[in-house]
Amino acid sequence: MDRTRVVVRCGECEFQGAYGSLRDARVALAEHERDTGHAVDWRIDEVAAGVKRAGADAGVCGRPECVNTDSPLVRRTGPKERE
Repeated sequence: MDRTRVVVRCGECEFQGAYGSLRDARVALAEHERDTGHAVDWRIDEVAAGVKRAGADAGVCGRPECVNTDSPLVRRTGPKERE
């Protein structure tokens, strides 16, 4: 099963960690940067299958011309049209 795995690593000290969500990784990153003043690098190693599909269906850039129009994830109407 795919899952999210976000890795954070500090280039200025030994701090590093892997987190199951982007939120948890960003909190750890922000705390370390706040406490030490170090700049922390991060990357996303894995994401859940649904996130992969949504990203693929949206296209790399997310522009309308890149979207997979056959995807059930594509919004067919804008916010005002649904009211």
